Amino acid sequence: MAAIRPSPCTSVPSVVNPPFLKVERVMTKISICLQSLKCLSLPIAGLIVLWISGCNESAPDATTTIPDAPPATVPHAEHAHPSEGPHHGDLVELGNEEYHAEIVQGEAGSVTVYILDSGAKVAVPIDAQEVTINMTHDGKAEQFQLPADRDTSDPEGKSSRFSLKDEELAGDLDSADAVAKLAVTIDGKSYSGKFEHAHEGEHKHEDEHKH
Repeated sequence: MAAIRPSPCTSVPSVVNPPFLKVERVMTKISICLQSLKCLSLPIAGLIVLWISGCNESAPDATTTIPDAPPATVPHAEHAHPSEGPHHGDLVELGNEEYHAEIVQGEAGSVTVYILDSGAKVAVPIDAQEVTINMTHDGKAEQFQLPADRDTSDPEGKSSRFSLKDEELAGDLDSADAVAKLAVTIDGKSYSGKFEHAHEGEHKHEDEHKH
């Protein structure tokens, strides 16, 4: 039997890839592209975030409230000291202004001391029997005791007023060279204060203020 030879016009059919292989290759390429884009997008996104945060730090917040300027400092008013007591006498501070003593010089050498409160306005009756004025004059030290002289408004056993009639004491209080200090005990505590002189012709007498 003779062998059959293919005709010259007859071609051998080529191997054709199935369609699904082409689709798979296309999808693979797309996946590789997407992965590349993802790798690039991460650094770019990081740079964008840093740029935005830097802008936020440098730019002032439009909603930030600018504090008002501090209020002007008002000078502290000096502590007001009364210039005279309720009987128009000179005042002596006792302690840290816990009390005041008012010294009034009257006629014929009379000297009266009133014990007042911290505001130098209200009389303060105390149980002391006397107050003392220590005087230094012409290099000589003297001491004068002023016994209690109860005011009509003072309670029994206490006095806010102490008085003595002594022309020497009155004269010394008017002397510019004399140094006078008042000493008194109030509720068991000792107080002393320097008397600032109202010199002769300047001091106020009780009779000058009688109406």
